[in-house]
Amino acid sequence: MFRVSKVRMVMKFAAAALGLSLALVGCATRAEPPAGKTCPEGLPAETKCLAGQDANGAWYWIAIPKAWNGTLVLHTHGGPRLKTPKPDDAVEDLQRFAVTVAEGYAWAGSNYRREGYGVRSAAEDSDNLRKLFWETFGRPKRTVLHGQSWGGNVAAKTAELYGKDADGKLVYDGVILTSGVVSGGTRAYDFRADLRAVYQYYCGNHPQPGETPYPLWQGQPVGSKLTNKQLDERVNACTGVDLPAGQRTAPQKRNLANILAVTRIPERTLGSHLGWATFTFADMVNKRLGGKNPFSNVGVTYAGSDDDKALNEGVARFAADPEGVRLLSEDSDLTGKLLVPTLTMHAIDDPTAFVELEQVFHDTVAKAGKSDLLVQSFTDEHEHSKLATPEYAALLRAMTAWIEQGAKPSPASLAAGCAAAVKIYGEACHFQVDYQPPTLATRSYPRAKPGLK
Repeated sequence: MFRVSKVRMVMKFAAAALGLSLALVGCATRAEPPAGKTCPEGLPAETKCLAGQDANGAWYWIAIPKAWNGTLVLHTHGGPRLKTPKPDDAVEDLQRFAVTVAEGYAWAGSNYRREGYGVRSAAEDSDNLRKLFWETFGRPKRTVLHGQSWGGNVAAKTAELYGKDADGKLVYDGVILTSGVVSGGTRAYDFRADLRAVYQYYCGNHPQPGETPYPLWQGQPVGSKLTNKQLDERVNACTGVDLPAGQRTAPQKRNLANILAVTRIPERTLGSHLGWATFTFADMVNKRLGGKNPFSNVGVTYAGSDDDKALNEGVARFAADPEGVRLLSEDSDLTGKLLVPTLTMHAIDDPTAFVELEQVFHDTVAKAGKSDLLVQSFTDEHEHSKLATPEYAALLRAMTAWIEQGAKPSPASLAAGCAAAVKIYGEACHFQVDYQPPTLATRSYPRAKPGLK
């Protein structure tokens, strides 16, 4: 691989935009060249957009600004999404993170070849898109991974699995993880398994009486026809969570208060988390883990209800299958052996991927002896999917300076960089430079799992 001049990049881009084949020898990562597309709203004027499908069936989009700075940002999206991928799904991600293109970076995002869970599969599809971009436009000046939400797990895994080429040379120059599920799968979802058990103890309607019983850790049995809407109706019937507080019955108020207190889940995302603990768990267990259970609540002492003794005596218990744990760990857990500069950003009040996951990542990286390559930052925000625009600009600028000048950022310097970006993007900055996240045990009950250290 070699770096090409800006002129040559533009020439190669023009050829691709016209749909001309580059006749590259040995290319196994695409079915056909990317085709020119009309860019979606929100991108800078004269941005060039292309889209296509690789040889494994993964749809993708690419956007290159007119004043491209020569760096590619490879985006790994969150989810996992459970609907069959469609050609233009990546447009939503491109628009959400249009700041990347506005800052002068090329953007590329894969839809992944299939729906559902699978960190390694998504990582392979993402790196295949990196190869496709390099083969089409030449190797960029720099290549940076950006993982969002579950995509943070995917990006970190991509860097681990594909971070060096066959000659041992670095492929990626930096990694940015925002609102990331950076603990790995064996630690990220235990609280949702607890939610299934605790919810069923209080509500008894998932499954309902008369429905074929199944182990709660399975999420849903194979062939279930339950919809998200039907699940929401069950949750509302039991807790009144979708009703104004004054319209809830006394039993609903009691059920809701107990479930929230015991599981430590925000009221505003209770339905979402139960949905993930239903439909995503079913995909993970039934399709990806061969029916093996990766979850355990054996030995967990639940607390915070109006009768903890009764709860702990009556709640459903389940023990993890060592093979289920091993498979999930192999697919999604991280080693912490960073190869390149890595930045993270996480809202302190993230209601979906809790900020405590960052402490797991911090400790994993420290154990691997790679803390010098990690800078974590936190914001006083209450969202998950998209934080303030100038904050992403600050991350991109800081990553470029770290890579090219060796200027390792700090939370304080990120905050200063964000303040500078406000002049362009207008939104406020929310970095909390002295914040340190609590341990995961303060949010998710600790437990032993076979095969995990």
